[in-house]
Amino acid sequence: MNQAYITALSYYLPANILDNKMISELHPEWSIDKIALKTGIEVRHISAEDEFASDMAYSAASALFSEYDVDKHDIDFVLLCTQSPDHFLPTTACLLQERLGLSKNCGALDFNLGCSGFIYGLGLAKALIQSDQAKNVLLITSETYTKYIHPNDKTNKTIFGDGAAAVLISKEKSDGMLNGRIGNFVYGTDGSGASNLIVKNGGARFKNEVGIDLIDENGSTVNDDYLYMDGKAIFNFTASEIPKLIKKGLDKNEISLDNVDLAIFHQANEYMLNVVRTRCNIAKEKFYVNFSDGGNTVSSTIPIALKRALNEGALANVKTLLLAGFGVGLSMGTTIVTIEE
Repeated sequence: MNQAYITALSYYLPANILDNKMISELHPEWSIDKIALKTGIEVRHISAEDEFASDMAYSAASALFSEYDVDKHDIDFVLLCTQSPDHFLPTTACLLQERLGLSKNCGALDFNLGCSGFIYGLGLAKALIQSDQAKNVLLITSETYTKYIHPNDKTNKTIFGDGAAAVLISKEKSDGMLNGRIGNFVYGTDGSGASNLIVKNGGARFKNEVGIDLIDENGSTVNDDYLYMDGKAIFNFTASEIPKLIKKGLDKNEISLDNVDLAIFHQANEYMLNVVRTRCNIAKEKFYVNFSDGGNTVSSTIPIALKRALNEGALANVKTLLLAGFGVGLSMGTTIVTIEE
């Protein structure tokens, strides 16, 4: 059976930033130290007013082509994970095909998924390759959640940032590339928790509804026209379900936790990651965290962290990677990536 390899990856973060000092000045009840302590985030990158998912995706993909000297005409499928597309239609991936100058014989589609999106994208890319529908899949994650956050929502403002990542998944290994062989997947979904992380208005069901500002128990403004997150419910889902997901993923890949060299999970926030790591019995030195200067970029957190680990040399002695994504949906997924010569 065909194998599928992560061979190249790059990312893009917008130039505009929102740091803890700026948030504290807007919301004095949030001190700089309090924000850092609760979230582990110091800086978030914010898309410009005229910068959208396709723009960031284009920048990430262009960086990948340049950095790895990839021939764009070798790309035969584009997968774009986003919950903030440029338009309801057409598919944003189709816009990218033209803008990037990819072959017209290239397949292109969007899929709507959040914090688990990168894991699902790897699964889709692997399936395309194993079924001989593609040889080189360009998987892009691009999200502008900050455009969904109410200006007075001081809670979500501290967590989310914008960003995009581009990853090349190939049928063949290449010299000088990462060459991470993608393993087996375990997924999970609990749609009963959909309302815990949602932008309620604006789609077809509530197209003409107009939200009103309300103040929650934390003093943040909530409005159905903007992003709403029940942080406690999301935390409970993650703390309860992810350890079970990880066990199933390890079993499906016939590997023990002792043989995992490094784990990279969705970079949600520091407190959540610490709890999940502990409940999964993963040693701190085997658990990669790097999001203090980017925030929670939703589907892009794992590939950005993976690229940073590569750049820092943190993968130098790593053979086996454990990846896991979880969040909005409610959705989760995990896989093992084995780095080969």
